[in-house]
Amino acid sequence: MLSGIRAPVFGWLPVWRRNFLVWKKLALPSILGNLADPLIYMLGLGYGLGAMLPEINGSSYVAFLAAGTVCASTMNAATFEALYSAFSRMHVQKTWDAILNTPLGLADVVAGELFWAATKSLFSGAAILVVVAALGLTHGPLALWALPAVVLTGLAFASLGLIWNALAPSYDFFMYYFTLFITPMTLISGVFFPTDQLPGWLSAVGGWLPLAQGVALVRPLLAGQVPADAPIHILALLATTGVAFSIALRLTRRRLLK
Repeated sequence: MLSGIRAPVFGWLPVWRRNFLVWKKLALPSILGNLADPLIYMLGLGYGLGAMLPEINGSSYVAFLAAGTVCASTMNAATFEALYSAFSRMHVQKTWDAILNTPLGLADVVAGELFWAATKSLFSGAAILVVVAALGLTHGPLALWALPAVVLTGLAFASLGLIWNALAPSYDFFMYYFTLFITPMTLISGVFFPTDQLPGWLSAVGGWLPLAQGVALVRPLLAGQVPADAPIHILALLATTGVAFSIALRLTRRRLLK
């Protein structure tokens, strides 16, 4: 299966398919696991804390939080897959070594992990979107365009996660990534509250982060509106993906050749 595709452009596809077939055996528990944490935050904070808060730009707090939850869930799903799962296949299970004994190269393997992590994030983001729509927190067919935005966000965070995957000597080091990067980003990217509540300099920093780009696309779409500056946000996510993937591939190659 892994040696059947010779075209370099699609060399990553057998790696993606291999990961999909493994995941498919436990698909339902995986999706439910990805749903639990963001739903607790959205329902608990949205309806609990939200009952004490005024509307934000004409929307209820739970509707405001719903878009942030979709993006945060996408980010977390892509990050966990690019860190823990990819590290297991690379370092513990030696799956990458087996694949590299086929005609596929390292670029195919890393790209396969990138696209698979983005796919996992799409599953997670889509599941949250279904729940959000069932709660009546979406407005009109434009909400369907949130799915491409979820894919772009997932690709950005998958590529960033693969950088740390190439650097981390063990699972323990992934906590530094979450503590120093993912958690602060979640707090300053407009997931839980508008960024204009932050000091000016911190709001400016948060606005440049990839999570903020995803939120800027998804939140208007769920409200039935076309996002302002959509091409800028899309290009920012694509640029993050391209640059981070190039760095991740270089670092991974250096690590495996030691």
